[in-house]
Amino acid sequence: MNRKLTWIAAVLALMLIVTACSSGKNAQEGEGAATSENKPGEKPYELTMAYFSFGSVPKDQSLIEQELNKITEAKINTKVKLLPISYSAWQNQINLMLTSNEKLDLMPILGNTYANQVAKGQLAELDGLLEKEGAAIVEALGPDYANASKINGKTYAVPTIRDLAQKYGFMLPKETVDKYNIDLTQVKTLNDLEPILKTIKENEPTAIPLINGVSASPITSFSTRDSLGDDIGVLLNNGQDLKVVNWFETEEYAETLNKMREWYLAGYIAKDAVTVKESKSDIIKAGKGVGSLSVMKPGFDEQESRQTGKEIVSVEMLPPVAKTSTVTNVMWSIAKNSENPAKAMEFLNLMYSDKEVVNLLDWGIENKHYVKVSDNVIDYPEGVDAASVGYAGMGWLFGNQFLSYVFKGDNENLWDEMKKFNDEAIKSKGLGFTFDSSTVKTEYAAVTNVLSQYRIAIECGALDPAKALPEFIGKLKDAGIDKIIAEKQKQLDAWAVSS
Repeated sequence: MNRKLTWIAAVLALMLIVTACSSGKNAQEGEGAATSENKPGEKPYELTMAYFSFGSVPKDQSLIEQELNKITEAKINTKVKLLPISYSAWQNQINLMLTSNEKLDLMPILGNTYANQVAKGQLAELDGLLEKEGAAIVEALGPDYANASKINGKTYAVPTIRDLAQKYGFMLPKETVDKYNIDLTQVKTLNDLEPILKTIKENEPTAIPLINGVSASPITSFSTRDSLGDDIGVLLNNGQDLKVVNWFETEEYAETLNKMREWYLAGYIAKDAVTVKESKSDIIKAGKGVGSLSVMKPGFDEQESRQTGKEIVSVEMLPPVAKTSTVTNVMWSIAKNSENPAKAMEFLNLMYSDKEVVNLLDWGIENKHYVKVSDNVIDYPEGVDAASVGYAGMGWLFGNQFLSYVFKGDNENLWDEMKKFNDEAIKSKGLGFTFDSSTVKTEYAAVTNVLSQYRIAIECGALDPAKALPEFIGKLKDAGIDKIIAEKQKQLDAWAVSS
C-alpha cells in the first residue's frame, strides 16, 4: 500500500462483512458491450470515476485530470472525470449515487461491503468484459488472486495489485533496540516479547511499551486464523483446514487474552487502550509509545520510518498468508449506472497495464510533483516536500501498484519483492470464499452488537478474561453465533466442491 497510508489497514481491519447474497446485472448485456470500438469522429465517452479520499482534495487535482484525459482520449477515446469523495462520507454518498442512478462508471469497493452491493444489484458483472476489454487485469493478477473476488462463480470486482498477502510481527524504533541491546532475531512468540516490554516499562515509565491503534486491540493484527471476512466463524492454522470454528471459544484465543491481561496489569498496555484516539504512527512519533504488533510486508520498515519520523525496525513472527480478506479489501467495480461498461473496463485495463496512467494517478506530473532520480526511482522536486507538494495519490488504490515508481529511500526492487511475497505466501484453502449472511441476518446483527460491546476491551486486557470471556461467549451464543457458523460451514463446503 501507499507509503502514506499504512493506517488504513487498521481501519479496514475493524470493518465487518455486511449481509449479502449474490445477484446483479450482466454488464455484457444491452448496449454497453457494443460501444467499445472507436469509430472515426466519434465523440469521446465521458467516464466518471469516484474514489475515496483522506483529507482535502489535492490543489492540483484538476491538472491531473487534464493530463489524464490527454492520454485516455488518444488511447481509448474516453474522457475521465475524477470524483474524490471524503472517506467519512463515502458509503452514504455512493449509495445515494447508485440508488438515484446518478452518472457513475467506476468505483473502488471495500471487501466488507462487496457482497452486500452485489446482493443489491449495484455492480455490473465483469467476466465477459474482462475477457474482451480487461485481459491485462487478469494476466497481472494471476488466477488465484483474480478468482478471489468471485461470488457464486461470477466476478463483480477486481482486486488492486499491491500486497495481496499479510505477514505479522513486531516493530519498534531502532534507537530503542540499540539503547537496550535488544536481539529481535530471538522473537518468535508473544512470550518472547515479554522481556522487551518489561525493559521498556522499567526504563521509560512514561512510554507505552505495546501500543494499539484507534478502535483496535494490540492483537487485532496478529493471528494464525483466516477470519473468513468477519471472525464470526473462522478457519484455524492459516486456513489449511476447512472446518469453521468459533474463534472466541478456542484455546489459542483464551491463552492470548490471558497474556494481554497480564501485560495490561503490568502496565505494558495503556490503561486507556480501549478509547485511544491516535494512530499508532502518531503515538510513536510523539514518543508516547514504543512497540506494536503489526501487519507487515516488503518495504514495511521504510514505510513506518517515514510515518513516524523515526527509524523503525521489525521482526517477522508469523509467515505471509493470503486470504480472501487480504485480497478483496480494496477492489474496483463498474457501477450498474454505467452507460458504457465496456469503456469503463477499457480504462480500468489501463490502470492495470499502462505505466503512464498509473504513475500520473499515483504521483502526479513529472517535474512538477516529482522528479526522476533513475528510471524507476523518484523524489520531490527541489523546494517541494510532502507538506507542499500539489498532488499525492494512493498507489494501493489505483490499479496496479507494481507499475508505480519507487520513492527515493525505498528498496529499488520493492515491487519485485512484493510480487515474490504474494506468489510465495501461504494460500488459505478458503481463498475466494465470500459468506452470504442473508439467511441469518437477524443473528448476524445481534452477534455484531455483542462483538462491539466486548471485543476490544477484552483483547486490550481491560477486562479479566476469567470472568469476561465466559460471559462474552455466552452472549455470542445467545445472539446466535452457532447458527451463523453452521450456515457458514454449509456454504463453505458447497463452495469447496464447486471451485
